Amino acid sequence: MRRTRFTIKEILMAAGFLLCFTAGAETITFSADRMTGTAGDSSSRTVLSGSAAVNTESMSITADSIELYGEDFRYILAVGSVTGKNPESEMDFTCGRMTYDRETKIATLENGVNLIDIKNEVNASAELIEYNQETEIAVMQISVSLKQKDNTCTASYAIYRKEEQILDMRGNPQVVQGNDTFRAQEISLNLETQEITLDGRVRGSVTTTEKQSEDADEQQ
Repeated sequence: MRRTRFTIKEILMAAGFLLCFTAGAETITFSADRMTGTAGDSSSRTVLSGSAAVNTESMSITADSIELYGEDFRYILAVGSVTGKNPESEMDFTCGRMTYDRETKIATLENGVNLIDIKNEVNASAELIEYNQETEIAVMQISVSLKQKDNTCTASYAIYRKEEQILDMRGNPQVVQGNDTFRAQEISLNLETQEITLDGRVRGSVTTTEKQSEDADEQQ
């Protein structure tokens, strides 16, 4: 495959047109302290370093370095102090590393991930989160923690369905609601209605109010 190495000046002069043209209907804008790249017959690769920022029509990303590669710059790889915003779905995130497929609209977030659903006041963290912008479903793995209203949820694996406001958890899941604690093999929590479903080896504890305790004593 023939490859051409560009100078920074050549890339800066050509990249704006190149990205707008080869990315199809989507416009990509970017900025950084430094930029390098190579181009081939069917694919291109551009690396942004130092205060790198990339904006697509559905995602705004900043990081220490960002790489755009693949045919029509389909893939985006961001590394180091990554932050992202999705204004349409009101989802923000931070992590150490992310890959984003502009075609499938799937973002894979790794290393100390924090995902915030601004609209529903949901704050989730994990070591790995795969978020699908089309379905608005987040699959979370390893040291999962999610906080919302009076709920603190932990598990090894969880699926968060943003539109339905449903959280499904496996892998030693636990839900703490105020002074109440629930454990089971599988837990499903409706974050809108606060309804909880426990399945398999169900355990838990609830704290009654003083009045409820007095009423129970009187009935005895």
